[in-house]
Amino acid sequence: MELYLTEISKYVIAGSMAVYAFFSFLVFIYKGERRRRWIYFLQTVSLFATQFACFIQIIAQTGSKRYFFLLMIQSLVLISTISLFRLVYPDGNRLIINNMCMLLMVGMIMITRISYGKGIRQFLIACASIVIAFIIPEIIFRMAFLERGGWIFAGIGIAVLAILLIYGSVANGSKINFRIAGLSFQPQELVKLIFVFFIASILSRKKDFKTVVLVSVIAAMHVIILVFLKDLGSALLFFVVYICMLFVATNQPLYMIAGLGAGTAASVIAYRLFPHIQQRVAAWSDPWIDIDATGYQITQSLFAISGGGLWGLGLYGGTPTSIPYVEEDFMFAAIAEELGIVFASCLVAVCMSTFLMILLEGYKIKSIFGRLLCVGMGVMYIFQVFLTIGGDSKFIPLTGVTLPLVSYGGTSVMVTIIMFAFVEGECLVRTDERYQEYLKRKREKMNERR
Repeated sequence: MELYLTEISKYVIAGSMAVYAFFSFLVFIYKGERRRRWIYFLQTVSLFATQFACFIQIIAQTGSKRYFFLLMIQSLVLISTISLFRLVYPDGNRLIINNMCMLLMVGMIMITRISYGKGIRQFLIACASIVIAFIIPEIIFRMAFLERGGWIFAGIGIAVLAILLIYGSVANGSKINFRIAGLSFQPQELVKLIFVFFIASILSRKKDFKTVVLVSVIAAMHVIILVFLKDLGSALLFFVVYICMLFVATNQPLYMIAGLGAGTAASVIAYRLFPHIQQRVAAWSDPWIDIDATGYQITQSLFAISGGGLWGLGLYGGTPTSIPYVEEDFMFAAIAEELGIVFASCLVAVCMSTFLMILLEGYKIKSIFGRLLCVGMGVMYIFQVFLTIGGDSKFIPLTGVTLPLVSYGGTSVMVTIIMFAFVEGECLVRTDERYQEYLKRKREKMNERR
């Protein structure tokens, strides 16, 4: 009986995920949230069908009743999140919230499968983050002074990274953890948001050459401190986000070309200065030479991705724990092994639809600050997805960044949820801009009649 349940649920999981991914792109055909309501409903059905089928596999394999209660609690939280966001912020974008819930659900299932304790911890942090996220859209809508705090954000970001450089603790070769009262968190995750606010605030008001040079210097200071922290994945992430925001703000291709040239030169210098970068590049170029040491992680990841096939081995059917730090750095490989290539590909499609929707919302906003904010957060999100999946599949060298909302990491999950909440806040700004434009046209018509 267990075998039949596991086999049937494999196809249900992949099928419902494929349906969800299809609706994630079908949304773009229809303009306006009202016309998309039936799509969002079917998306929600697909989400919970995927979740239920996954827990069927888990319960069939483990025989533990505690997973049934976990299913009920997680379902309640996801239903409440989707419903309350729709009620509290009817002008928000529901695709972003639905995708956020889908990615959170997949992450919590996989982390719980790998380590029950870590799964519960991730779930509690996600719940607290969602509560905070309900407040964020109203803050971004009401507090216009955030647009004028560029230099303050720059100072805060550099100060936080400097404190981390002095007092931070080393984890996996990088100085990225900070401990207070026994609790560990990663401040550089929070600086991601602060960095985007800094760039958007300054470049939305001034775009002259002097300002661009000054902003570039301060952005470079962020990147250099991250390099000294040996958090090269985050350093690359900050650099790419800045280049993209600068190009959107100024529409000057020369700035992008100069930035890419500087980034290439910096990469060569970093390769020569840091031995661990040389090891990662060597492991990426030919991991089979030293398969038992530097190439172990990437080879095990490739074995996992290829071993799962189209439909996966089923939850608890694979061996994801054979990959060191799988729940943090190699979650995509674990998903591909146990849930299949079809499911993993659909997960990538959901991430892409999220990114495209964030850019679309940014395009609709007339405020330059809001537009740059959406661009920065969208690029921050999708490039982190690229770094993680690219590293897991040997497309690029490993960078050590997490898959947003899916990988284990409380700070990362909290910051990503808050990031999406800021985008929802910009949706409110966009709606208010349309309303103000309507009032302006109405007043003009009344004046013409007079």
